Amino acid sequence: MEQLLSTFLRSIFVDNMIFAYYLGMCSFLAVSKNVKTALGLGVAVTFILVCTLPINYMLENYVLKEGALSWISEDFASVNLSFLSFIIFIAVIASFTQLVEMVVERFAPALHASLGIFLPLIAVNCAILGGSLFMQQKAFPNVGVATVYGLGSGIGWMLAIIGMAAIRERLQYSDVPKPLKGLGITFIITGLMGIAFMSFSGIKI
Repeated sequence: MEQLLSTFLRSIFVDNMIFAYYLGMCSFLAVSKNVKTALGLGVAVTFILVCTLPINYMLENYVLKEGALSWISEDFASVNLSFLSFIIFIAVIASFTQLVEMVVERFAPALHASLGIFLPLIAVNCAILGGSLFMQQKAFPNVGVATVYGLGSGIGWMLAIIGMAAIRERLQYSDVPKPLKGLGITFIITGLMGIAFMSFSGIKI
């Protein structure tokens, strides 16, 4: 339980996908103009991370890495399919992205329209793929820890984009210098928020 809690908190605050690694910046910058839209995309990203990380974990440990197929037969103990990791991970992510897009289009057409091309582009969102690659790099001991890592990473990304959207909504009523309006001030705020999140890196979780 302690490891699950530690993994969950670290993935939100210390290893935040946006402010620690700056992954998923394209959709982060494009969709963070409105809190409601940012919340919708954040929930979609979190859902896909929670669903794809445990699947990719099992594929990695029972199919792809060297010796993973030994559960079938000792004859397959030397088989190494890790070179297929990128393709398999992206295929799983794309499948769930298509599912999410169909559900959002069916039940929330307004949100689907506001997200535009950035909803299907979740399939190639580097934050989503980064979650699976970090899972691979960190070599989590079981699928439960990998799932918790996916949940925490999604929540961390969602909090980041909602926070940015809230700030940008307030900036519409602020006297921002003309050269900095739009993406200029957004880049500056993102950098400052990243510096603020760096303070969590000194906390031992």
